[in-house]
Amino acid sequence: MKRLLTLLLLAVVLHASAQHTEPWEEYLDQLGETEDVETETWEAMYDVLSELAARPLNINTATREDLERLPFLTPRQVEDLSEYLYKYGPMRSLGELSMIESLDPTRVKLLGCFVFAGQPAGGRQLPTLQQVAHYGRHELTAAGRLPFYTRHGDVNGYLGYKYKHWLRYVFSYGQQVRIGLTGAQDAGEPFFAGRNKAGYDFYSFYLQLRDMGRLKALVAGRYRLKFGLGLILNNSFGFGKMATLSTLGNSSASLRGHSSRSSANFLQGAAATVQVVPHVELTGFFSYRKIDATPGADSSTIQTILKTGYHRTQTEMDHKNLAAQTLAGGNVAWRWHGLHAGITGFYTSLDHELAPQSTQRFRRYYARGSRFWNLSADYGYTSRALTLSGETATGDCGALATINLLSWQPSSRLSLLALQRFYSYRFYSLMSRSFSEGGAEQNESGIYLGATWRPASHWELMMYTDYSHFAWPRYGANAPSHAWDNLLAVTWRSGRTAIYGRYRIKLKQQDNAEKTALISGTEQRGRLAFSYEADGWGLKTQADVMNSHWQGNSLGWMASQNLSWQRRRLHLYGSVGYFHTADYASRIYTYERGLLYDFSFPAFSGHGIRYALIVRTDLGSHVMLMAKLGSTDYFDRDHISSGYQQIDRSSQTDLDIQLRLKF
Repeated sequence: MKRLLTLLLLAVVLHASAQHTEPWEEYLDQLGETEDVETETWEAMYDVLSELAARPLNINTATREDLERLPFLTPRQVEDLSEYLYKYGPMRSLGELSMIESLDPTRVKLLGCFVFAGQPAGGRQLPTLQQVAHYGRHELTAAGRLPFYTRHGDVNGYLGYKYKHWLRYVFSYGQQVRIGLTGAQDAGEPFFAGRNKAGYDFYSFYLQLRDMGRLKALVAGRYRLKFGLGLILNNSFGFGKMATLSTLGNSSASLRGHSSRSSANFLQGAAATVQVVPHVELTGFFSYRKIDATPGADSSTIQTILKTGYHRTQTEMDHKNLAAQTLAGGNVAWRWHGLHAGITGFYTSLDHELAPQSTQRFRRYYARGSRFWNLSADYGYTSRALTLSGETATGDCGALATINLLSWQPSSRLSLLALQRFYSYRFYSLMSRSFSEGGAEQNESGIYLGATWRPASHWELMMYTDYSHFAWPRYGANAPSHAWDNLLAVTWRSGRTAIYGRYRIKLKQQDNAEKTALISGTEQRGRLAFSYEADGWGLKTQADVMNSHWQGNSLGWMASQNLSWQRRRLHLYGSVGYFHTADYASRIYTYERGLLYDFSFPAFSGHGIRYALIVRTDLGSHVMLMAKLGSTDYFDRDHISSGYQQIDRSSQTDLDIQLRLKF
């Protein structure tokens, strides 16, 4: 009866009111795959898009480098935008975007979130300190989570209280100057106590300058870097298979401050990009930072480098900042009439020797030692219809890795993509993040073929097939193995109505229960979604299904409904989803709207219902208040999770509160 009353109340609230999901959030939802959301990749991309949406670009003063910072644009679309502005001058409105042939309706809608048609300028001038201080803008955001439950670790085990909260401050002067400070802690971590005497468990701070004459970019503090296709150096975000098809392998370099709450995958020190001569840019970078690690057999070694960021228990706290990492390197990049090439190299040292356990065969060629180096060459060519890009790398491992991509757009309605990669099982880089099936740029070779076709004005089809071979044993497969991944997605869009469907089937080899032989298994995922928008209202109905077949069969499904309503300064959003899966193997992933700068792509397994309600109000142009009440009720258990995370009840409810000040 309690659950029934809760559902009826939620239905009334949703019917009476309910903020539209931003177009770029729906873009992430459609392109996100299981592998993306199970890693930090998608969260990093979400952070980048959140920052860009908060400070849109003036399309009439944007440089090519500015446009390349928009990760959803293909190389050809960047070229066409630059050419349009050069030929026809400043845009009077964003409606002119639809006149650029290579920009499909989805990209036009997305660009509206990140750019505006402002007054043209005669060129970016070096600002004075007085101008920066007078015209700069401040933004302060604070958020916290109040759980209506107690975990076992909250009573005995965790070093801190059960509340999660964070603080984020940004000072910006246009796109040229940016100063940021972020402080964050997870539930269970000590605050102004123990080893966290300075308050938060994690801080990030940086100063970022852009377009200061020959100085193209400079970041001091904590920052993220990406060169080429990320084969040796990328601690920003990477693209999954759907996103690679959508962006046709955008391989632009990036240097940005680390504003995320993630305590992994960043560098600390300074980096700068300078234009030394026309068409040639030079980047130098240095970093020294503490890293989390698990201790080795003695005090001079570590087994693994940790990236979870959790410091809730004494064991986790003992792993915090256990080792130190020093990194120094550079990149030289050349670009001329569609051609581009670059060389990246860096040296890394650890103050503890990295000595992973090698009793299992798949770990035998993991990175080992305390001194490492990597070197790569990236290259490419972009024309109106053709894009070629690639990167080839080596290092102290003495092995080779290469990734090469070719895309062809014979018309605005059709694009084809082919991607080849070969990562030797002896190759490694501590800073790599590129295209892969196995989750690492090691022990993999494969070919990926994809296509996007718009046969009519309202239709879009996306499809890919990807075959991967693993020449050396890997986790879960004690012998050479292979995988085959296939996907078809169809979208029909007319006016304010859209219908989206996709089907994915993956075949992969894994060990049998006795670990004596490999067996083949399949995973099938399907999604069908309907959305409609009109006069401040938004509706989205979605059904997901997943079937996993290995040594047994596991079936799961979820039906969800989202409603939104927006009027002036008030935004309301509600969602409800019913899920039923056989076990964790058939879990369902779905995007759930959260607070600003808060990524949420939860997995649901078992039998239950999830509902959430978000209220946002803007008090003038300087103050924003936002709250989210979310709850998951399980029908098949009397407790949730296990160990320190166990909750002795069948429901889990949280209240998130956020305040943002702009001045």
